[in-house]
Amino acid sequence: MALVKTNYPLFGNLFDDFFGTELADWRNQNFSATNTTLPKVNIKEDENGFVVEMAAPGMKKGDFKINVDNSLLTISSQKQEEQKEGEGEKYTRREFAYQAFTRSFTLPNSADADKVSASYNDGILTVTIPKKEEAKPKPPKSIEIS
Repeated sequence: MALVKTNYPLFGNLFDDFFGTELADWRNQNFSATNTTLPKVNIKEDENGFVVEMAAPGMKKGDFKINVDNSLLTISSQKQEEQKEGEGEKYTRREFAYQAFTRSFTLPNSADADKVSASYNDGILTVTIPKKEEAKPKPPKSIEIS
């Protein structure tokens, strides 16, 4: 009887890829405290770094809190508005609007977490994450033969 070793690298990579993404940890890292839709993001990469663009119209830059802790970038916000109308003798009507969310992203090893910056303009929060110098692509080097 022969012992046959089977190797299915395709399935191993498939499971590793799925469980290694933020989708697998979505409920732990990304949530909305008010059961509202999470802001959508675009993530771009070039030779100098990464850019996270988050659609968050109607907010102010002071509404956001951005942290980097152990290669985990966390963007959160809590916003509460209260409107009062028709205060009378025994009647007060109040309408509350409360928004809260947290989104987290694991930074790659090539990211320089100490140099993360952010800006907010026209409803888009932009978080810029530069790459470490040693991670940036180097131009080809010609070697002279002696």
